[in-house]
Amino acid sequence: MAELAALEDPRMRAVNERHGDDHGVNLSRLRAIAKRLRAQPGLAVELWDTGDTAARLLALLVCRPRQFDAGALDAMLRQSRAPKVQDWLVNYVVKRSPHAEELRVAWLADDDPVVTAAGWALTSERVQKTPEGLDLPGLLDVIEARMLRAPDRLQWAMNTALATIGIHHPALRARAVGIGERLGVLKDYPTPPGCTSPYAPAWIAEIVRRQEDSA
Repeated sequence: MAELAALEDPRMRAVNERHGDDHGVNLSRLRAIAKRLRAQPGLAVELWDTGDTAARLLALLVCRPRQFDAGALDAMLRQSRAPKVQDWLVNYVVKRSPHAEELRVAWLADDDPVVTAAGWALTSERVQKTPEGLDLPGLLDVIEARMLRAPDRLQWAMNTALATIGIHHPALRARAVGIGERLGVLKDYPTPPGCTSPYAPAWIAEIVRRQEDSA
């Protein structure tokens, strides 16, 4: 904790707070600490239990995904309100857990939009890697009906699922693009030069173009 405190940068904190995160630690330096420590499941639990955002991010880097059961992962998601902690928990731990599918189904049906967003993040992973058994047209129905009025984090997660379906499933691409065009979600999102727009029709078109160029 003392080492993390020494890495605190007020300017970095100001930037992170604009995105809802309450820490001022450079993430590259945090990863360097994790690389030095390597996997330490016991330490990960101690770091998580501090409630400190930087400590929890480090915990997610030094834990073993299989050390947590489904109930623990569900509790961890609900305990963490910092967006970066939620993102790392889902991407670095839950996606590598044997409980990912169980949690995906449960979280999609949850009333908390932050929890539901995590369910959609796991759904995007399945859409891309293991779509067998998913009702992709049904997912598009839900996105079309609910995404426009969804809270920001949930909207972003649903939009990612929309783009992922359009990119990886050519038979549904036209419908995914059409939904994106009709809803206009993130159409005006400021995108730096050289970066891909999160607006689903533009996102789909760009990634498909890259795939075709590299084929």
